[in-house]
Amino acid sequence: MVKITPEMKEVFSKVKPYYLATASRDGVPNVAPMGMVILQDDMETVWIVDNYMCKTLANLKENPRASMDIWDPDTPESYQLKFSATVEDSGADYEKAVAFAHAKSEKYPAKSLVKLKVEEVYSVTPGPGAGRKLL
Repeated sequence: MVKITPEMKEVFSKVKPYYLATASRDGVPNVAPMGMVILQDDMETVWIVDNYMCKTLANLKENPRASMDIWDPDTPESYQLKFSATVEDSGADYEKAVAFAHAKSEKYPAKSLVKLKVEEVYSVTPGPGAGRKLL
């Protein structure tokens, strides 16, 4: 897997909401906003608490690949992250995700935990380096 840099982590911390792109097995795209997104300390794993996913969850089960753009709202700095995904609805990590969601509000169902492993990072900052693979 790929670890994001401290600079990318800083940009990641400024994003709200996060937009996750997925596709079905047949290639039908979907982009949806994600609110409960947690970059793990290993700098290569992102957790998303599934409260209300429908098409996104179905897509990830059919095609466990996803992409997310992160951008700094104060500068044009922007990165595209490409992930492999797994979905969990039991186990220790899932229970941690439920606790995270319920600490925000008991109203959140925390139906599952989506774990995203960073596989590639590209620059999408406007300019001559846009589209260049960074990691």
